[in-house]
Amino acid sequence: MRFRPCIDIHEGKVKQIVGSSISDNSELENFVSTKDAEYYANLFKKDNLKGGHVIKLCKSKKTEEEAIKALKAFPSGMQIGGGINADNCLKYLSLGASHVIVTSFIFHDGRIEMDNLSKLVKLCGKERLVLDLSCIEKDNNYHIATDRWTKITNTILNEETLEYFSFFCDEYLIHAISKEGKKAGIDEKLVEILSSSPIPVTYAGGISSYDDIDRIKLIGKNKVDYTVGSALDIFGGYLEYDKIKKMI
Repeated sequence: MRFRPCIDIHEGKVKQIVGSSISDNSELENFVSTKDAEYYANLFKKDNLKGGHVIKLCKSKKTEEEAIKALKAFPSGMQIGGGINADNCLKYLSLGASHVIVTSFIFHDGRIEMDNLSKLVKLCGKERLVLDLSCIEKDNNYHIATDRWTKITNTILNEETLEYFSFFCDEYLIHAISKEGKKAGIDEKLVEILSSSPIPVTYAGGISSYDDIDRIKLIGKNKVDYTVGSALDIFGGYLEYDKIKKMI
């Protein structure tokens, strides 16, 4: 179990937002940084915190430029997600991303597009691909959501799904969408499911205390990594980055 840092970028600025509010026109902001993405990438590089992620929350030119600056500041240190597809995945790897993170490109009308997934594996290699299987609970199951979490698919996240997709990627990144950005505690039921993953998996969503991290360690059987966003002091929260980065 380890801490995976994040840099979320929207309209060229590093932000923390309520995940379920993401759109092209508006979002609920928890924090907007006065520092750029390169600053945070250099911070994580200094502390040797590899395996974090840069997420582009919109398609603007400024967001693209900030994301690329972060990748170049910490070569092979961070993953990148947001609009990744077969046409651009190699570009980001060449610019310094350790992995590309993909969701929407492998789903269409709520169903898995295996041809697209196969294309990515062929282009990038399984070892440089992360699947973002962020999900929301519906009818007592966790359904994977795509397109900035605005579309709920019919693919259920469970032990079988985690086993199946592990043959096509190196890691998983999974947000508890209903918890993301709300600092209201973790989704323990989801963390328990993630503990069955046969490959590395990072949980994000709702972490609001050091006790939440201890709970992830316990319920996740010390196998589930974690991301802290809005609650972290470097993003306007109250949990100390200098303490978090040392927790295992």
